[in-house]
Amino acid sequence: MPELTALIYYPIKSCRGHAVDVSSVERMGLRHDRRMMVVTPDGHFLTQREHPKLALVTPSISSEKLTLSAPDTNSLTTNIQKSGPTRPVDIWHSKDVQAVDQGKQAAEWFSDWLGTSVRLVHFADGYIRKVSTQYAVNPDDHTGFADGYPILLASEESLADLNARLDESVPMNRFRPNIVVKGVKPFAEDTWSRIRIGEIEMVVVKPCARCVVTTIDKKTLRKSKEPLKTLASYRTQAGGAMFGQNVIPLNEGRLRLGMNVDILSKRD
Repeated sequence: MPELTALIYYPIKSCRGHAVDVSSVERMGLRHDRRMMVVTPDGHFLTQREHPKLALVTPSISSEKLTLSAPDTNSLTTNIQKSGPTRPVDIWHSKDVQAVDQGKQAAEWFSDWLGTSVRLVHFADGYIRKVSTQYAVNPDDHTGFADGYPILLASEESLADLNARLDESVPMNRFRPNIVVKGVKPFAEDTWSRIRIGEIEMVVVKPCARCVVTTIDKKTLRKSKEPLKTLASYRTQAGGAMFGQNVIPLNEGRLRLGMNVDILSKRD
């Protein structure tokens, strides 16, 4: 029986994640996951593609306060603002997404770290950013500042299969999943349609096309052609090299490490 072996949420898009033993799951994904994002002054989203140094930022959330830490720089703790005056930001094809600016201190901290003028924003309470209608299960399926879907799932065996083909193994953090499972054949998740973990039922809607972010070492920021080059040699579909599955939760609840993963149905 497959089981849940890792739960990771990423408070700020493209910054470091936090592995937890238990997590609440909302319709828009794991609690706190990618609810914040760094943007240019005019509201365009930024990622490790343009600013690899985001990978070294550790955001921590406690009692509605955000602490920002990075190597050899002073940390900052500030209140998280989820409501109030909003501003439009864009992420991929989603335009005019409503967000709440997190203020001058957070903006200055990130601007100093990245060496360019930026702002930090939080997804506005009550705003709905719907997933692609092509893959939505329900009309109101939505996400935060994730690329396109609420949850990303991968298996330990899929990573092991990839690493067996590489000269130098890579860790799972290259792929930034929210849910990691084990006890399956490599890439078995490709065949899943509906799964249930604990009380939460989820639909596995599409494979995830990977980009150059996977080629950045999250500790040293060293870039290479791997693992994307090797992944593309045997996992290419329309849209790119695939690793992991995008998932939409149908209900809310809590997940805990060690829970069984029930495969309710598979794709044709």
